[in-house]
Amino acid sequence: MSPFIALAFFAIVFLTALLSGIFGMAGGLILLWFLLLALPASVAIVVHGVIQLCSNASRAWFSRHYIDARIVAIIASGGALSAIALALVGYHPNTAIVSLLIGVMPILVWIPKAWFHFDAARPSHAFGCGIVAGGLTIAAGVSGPTIDLFFIRTAMDRRQIVATKAAVQVIAHAIKIVFYAGSALALSGGQWGVVALAVPFAILGTRAGNGLLRRLTDANFRYWTRWIVTLIGGFYFVQGVWALI
Repeated sequence: MSPFIALAFFAIVFLTALLSGIFGMAGGLILLWFLLLALPASVAIVVHGVIQLCSNASRAWFSRHYIDARIVAIIASGGALSAIALALVGYHPNTAIVSLLIGVMPILVWIPKAWFHFDAARPSHAFGCGIVAGGLTIAAGVSGPTIDLFFIRTAMDRRQIVATKAAVQVIAHAIKIVFYAGSALALSGGQWGVVALAVPFAILGTRAGNGLLRRLTDANFRYWTRWIVTLIGGFYFVQGVWALI
């Protein structure tokens, strides 16, 4: 990896962690796009998992007092079930499939509340969230917009949403790393060294984003979350269609 690419990688890691620190999502979508430009899909997903695990772990730690451990445990159990199912069918991703899956995810955040009132605080909904989001985390590398569907309409405030989602994502990315562990061998020790050096940038970005989160109102948080993931999702969808042509 050239020094220029490494510096660009560090900058992307910091900025995407900053974005996720504010909205609890979106940053990971952009980071995965950057990685897919340079790496095979399965390798990009495992590198993305390592960076995002560290980013989410720091975000969860900074907001640890707002985490709902019960919701985290239920969602994690559903995610583990999805991982086992995908392992049994021998799932293997490619860039087009990943892009299309991510591209359609933002549609979910626009579903009228009257149609589906998902609420992560309800055990059955949390388990369903784990199954769907866990499967998408492995199949597409990310599942933020899907998880958001179960959180954005809860009675939780923005700090509880960001903290609990961060804890859920720590477990989801850990499962993803284990699932794609074999793909990690495609990178050299030097390349993994660059990934390791990027971790502090993820933590710094998360810290800065957490500070900006305190300045947002709950209404603005929900409004901007929807529009940001929709724009990113639209870009992914176009990229996926283009890859299939």
